[in-house]
Amino acid sequence: MIRFTAVLLAVFCATSAQSQTAVSAPGGVVRWLDKVSGESGDIELARGQQARNGRLSIQLDECRYPADDSPTEAYAHLTILDALMDKPAFTGWMIASSPALSAMDHPRYDVWVLRCLTN
Repeated sequence: MIRFTAVLLAVFCATSAQSQTAVSAPGGVVRWLDKVSGESGDIELARGQQARNGRLSIQLDECRYPADDSPTEAYAHLTILDALMDKPAFTGWMIASSPALSAMDHPRYDVWVLRCLTN
């Protein structure tokens, strides 16, 4: 399943790159959900910035959006660490308009991209 998702994401990014120019944004907004407590919230991150929420450490590596479209059509590269895991809970690209395409598979938390920040 992960390999299939990676292939779909690569095709999507390649198609998007061929048809339109992407703008690299200075930051982005991600939303998190604790599935146990029901808590959720939004985090604004600058490129390269990291934030902690519970056991998670969420880092925004890059946020891009189509030059001729809204920043809500964002795709962002995230690195998400769980303090209880040896390897990252997620590392890769997430697409704001299709969060299920490349979702983090975690028993307690969900994290997804909302938009890029334009200033």
